Amino acid sequence: MSSPSSSTQHSPVEGQSTVGGSTTLGAQSKQPIGALFGTASEHMSTLIRAEVELAKAEIATSAKRGGIGAGMFGAAGVMLLFSVTFLFIALAEGLVALGLPRWLSYLIVWAFFVLLAGLLVLIGMRLLKKVKAPERTIETLKDSKELLSRQAPGQRSPGIARTP
Repeated sequence: MSSPSSSTQHSPVEGQSTVGGSTTLGAQSKQPIGALFGTASEHMSTLIRAEVELAKAEIATSAKRGGIGAGMFGAAGVMLLFSVTFLFIALAEGLVALGLPRWLSYLIVWAFFVLLAGLLVLIGMRLLKKVKAPERTIETLKDSKELLSRQAPGQRSPGIARTP
């Protein structure tokens, strides 16, 4: 048989006040310890879910920036590959037609494509450096850890059974 005071209540009990949607305990609270643990467990679950959502949002933003930077590296590789096979010969032969020795023409074209690929790599590196760690999530996790570490020794979370 359970009494009304032993079940989880959604309205303040005697000695409690509601402030901004949260319940604060007064000195004369008649709420049993089990209900308090239940409420604490609900709040902890809500906190963890909120932190997971925050992490997802921050990681999505960073992943987008990282993807663009990685795409720049990929573009540099593709440019280098196609430039070696197609444009290298055409441009070098164009320089030969202008009167330069064949070896110098091919060397000039090769240097041009290496510089172009290097520029794409530098742009990609700059974009990747802008990728940030999920700072707000890390900060709230530190705060949560600090809050949990303030619990009295020997306390354990409700719902965790001890093994004999």
